[in-house]
Amino acid sequence: MTLQRHLVRGIGAAFGLMVIAGAAQAQECTTKIGTVLPTSVDWGRPIAETAQFAVDQVNAAGGAAGCAIEMVLRDTQVDPKVGVDAAKALVDLEGVNVLLGAVSSGVSMPILTSVTVPGGVMQMSCCSSSTAFTNLAEEGKTEGLWFRTFATTAVQSAMGAKVAQDKGYGSVAILYKNDDWGQDVARLIAADFEAVGVAVTASVAINDGQPSYRAEVTEALGTQPDALYLALYPAEGTAAVREWISLGGTQKMILANSLKSDEFRENVGLQYLGETVGTDTASPRSESADAFRTAYVERFESEPNGPGLGNSYDATMIALLAMEAAGKDATGADIAAAVSKVTDPNGTAVTADTAGFTKAKDILAGGGTVMYQGATGNVRFDANGDVSAPAVIWAFTESGTEEVEYLSLEDVDSFIASLN
Repeated sequence: MTLQRHLVRGIGAAFGLMVIAGAAQAQECTTKIGTVLPTSVDWGRPIAETAQFAVDQVNAAGGAAGCAIEMVLRDTQVDPKVGVDAAKALVDLEGVNVLLGAVSSGVSMPILTSVTVPGGVMQMSCCSSSTAFTNLAEEGKTEGLWFRTFATTAVQSAMGAKVAQDKGYGSVAILYKNDDWGQDVARLIAADFEAVGVAVTASVAINDGQPSYRAEVTEALGTQPDALYLALYPAEGTAAVREWISLGGTQKMILANSLKSDEFRENVGLQYLGETVGTDTASPRSESADAFRTAYVERFESEPNGPGLGNSYDATMIALLAMEAAGKDATGADIAAAVSKVTDPNGTAVTADTAGFTKAKDILAGGGTVMYQGATGNVRFDANGDVSAPAVIWAFTESGTEEVEYLSLEDVDSFIASLN
């Protein structure tokens, strides 16, 4: 089934579920939540569809805080200005108190600093990983309104260093996207490579929208590295790797999760990616993660293989649970404060589905707390709105990707500790 058909099917299901829920619960109100995601790129649309899936399940349980939920979706085009304009419209015109997104740290950061924090709106990102958010939170500048269900860049950086070490690479060149996320990755990965004894021969920034990346690729290739590390998105990643291969560059490449994309694989060509592996955060080996996979396959008739899908689902479901806990007419700050009530490690366990949301409603109404168990496991946020996660090393196949190695949360933490 194509992504377009998925989206149409998802929208149809959303209307159907809202009608059913409305009839069952006699709802007379609708609460809007805002979502800013890059739906104009192939890997962004499934992330948005998965968020809508969670909304549909909540509406089947009667909505949140007594009202049906309407997810108002806007495309960021992976562009900071477009993303900020979209977020402003959602906050100022639609009046949302919850904003889901964005994906890119370079888009999420200006939204956070110029829209959601000034507007008192809770922002929950599925996929932004820059450690700059942690620093901002530690300085008190997020005002407790920022959360993300994706682990920080430090996890992927460490896993990239592990791949280089395990494969015996003596030297690596880095090509990175010239934005908040890419700069963060480049800084961290260079330090982690050094920690495992791998020399960084070059670290070269890639800007969006250039007609050619030959100059940047030539600079990196001229240092004669054993391998290439790429922290890019599919569009510029495809162009850069095509230049790299055409100039005789090695096929020994390590990819950040942003290139875990059918678009990238198909446009570069699988025949040029045989020695390439990528890194990503991973869902834990848990019943809740398995349950999400089963529900996803039933809904979309495909595996949840794309980046950020489980994270998007959890971000949406946790935000809606927090809205339920905060009650009707709650402010963004009220909803943000209620996140701890629905991710309480000492709370009653609830599943990530309609039945789980219904159970959570009863517990919260009785003054209790719940422990959400979702697609990425038992989600717990620290004081900065960050989460930890297991990791996976993966490779491309003809039909998508396959797991090469899985590292538990304990394994990840142990390896990161060894780098310091």
